[in-house]
Amino acid sequence: MTARHRSNPTPDQARLRMVVLLMLVVLVVGIVFFRNGGSEGPDDTVSAGSTTTTSPASTLTTGGSVTTTDPGAGLAPLQGVELELVYDGFRQPIALTAPAGDDRLFVAQRVGVIRILDESRQLLDPAFLDLTDRVLAGGIEQGLLGLAFHPDYADNRRFFVYYTDKEGNRQLSEFTATATDPSRADPASERVLFEFEQPPDATDIRHYAGNLAFDEDGLLWISSGDGADSRAQAQDPNTPYGKILRIDVDGGDPYGIPADNPFVAGGGMPEVWAYGLRNPWRFSIDPVDRMVYIGDVGHGDQEEIDVVSVDTGGGSNFGWSNMEGTRCFHEPECDPADYTAPVITYLHASEEENAVTGISVTGGFVYRGSEIPELAGTYFYSDWLGLPPDGTWIRSFRFVDGQATEQRDWTEDLGPIGQVNSFGLDGHGELYVLTHGGQVYKFTAVR
Repeated sequence: MTARHRSNPTPDQARLRMVVLLMLVVLVVGIVFFRNGGSEGPDDTVSAGSTTTTSPASTLTTGGSVTTTDPGAGLAPLQGVELELVYDGFRQPIALTAPAGDDRLFVAQRVGVIRILDESRQLLDPAFLDLTDRVLAGGIEQGLLGLAFHPDYADNRRFFVYYTDKEGNRQLSEFTATATDPSRADPASERVLFEFEQPPDATDIRHYAGNLAFDEDGLLWISSGDGADSRAQAQDPNTPYGKILRIDVDGGDPYGIPADNPFVAGGGMPEVWAYGLRNPWRFSIDPVDRMVYIGDVGHGDQEEIDVVSVDTGGGSNFGWSNMEGTRCFHEPECDPADYTAPVITYLHASEEENAVTGISVTGGFVYRGSEIPELAGTYFYSDWLGLPPDGTWIRSFRFVDGQATEQRDWTEDLGPIGQVNSFGLDGHGELYVLTHGGQVYKFTAVR
């Protein structure tokens, strides 16, 4: 077979081929550009501290792995979420927080000590604040129980703690960080805002609750358990027990009462914002949707998560002890319509699996950080149970139109971590989880 030779192209043919080649190059470049989200250059990551607006991906369904498309923030697709061990060695950490924009982590331990992890997550010595000389932590529910920084902490250095004192009273106090050392607070600066004894008919040294949180209006919210006096306290708005309280720490002496608190004109304690709770151990306020999420620890059969609006939920009665979760309790013929229903309940034991599923709900936070924008609007919670060998579980949902949607169990993804004492947020809105064993974990993205 003889070889076939091509003849040389004419000038017109050469120009035509060049035009066709250029058109093909432009087409290929355009396809690559749009498939990569229109990013320019080889590096399309978001630098630390940048602000982005994204549309959350809608792929968080029950079960299965997490996979999403680019959420629009220049991030690679989310393949999963994992827990990164930040520190191991605290003594029963119960709160993690930081002033807005601060890179440090402030960790409150139930024994009465607040420690700082610096920007590189090294433990600073000495402690930020040591209150062991005035905190009683004999019972598992006693001790230093809440910590919150004033919204203007950078200017006024004020922060607030809730603890049980040496007499077993629940106490809310204000402290001030020193002017000369931002890593130290002044123990002598304590100003007591209130002090309540346990109820007169308390049956145990339990149910103090003690979580603290500031809302977007600068008001301080406090959770207060029923003091193990369930029949007399939670349904009575005239007592501080079994309640969510709300006060103005910038007005009055020692504090002011917000003008729109539900009992400001009478019918109950003016500090009371909501009632009918047993032991609201951890609650949080979502600053975006202005919703309050309350994890209320159950008694006989059910644990519950309650969700109500900051603006319209004042005066809510969550039912305890006439009801527990969705069932009548001390009031056998109760009418559930008389109370604000929980959005999530779960049983202490699973009849189908013949296994204990939880005994003490640990409320968490709605994720609003920037590192995992696909989770924006997702509320995380857990349980203190932590039975070996698998530890406890972490679950989530999104609150949409009054309902818990996109419910998910993250146990398989995140793995066992032990008893969950609390969740926390850093100064940039990233989410952490704290265990009874002393570990602090951070929610991180796998991309």
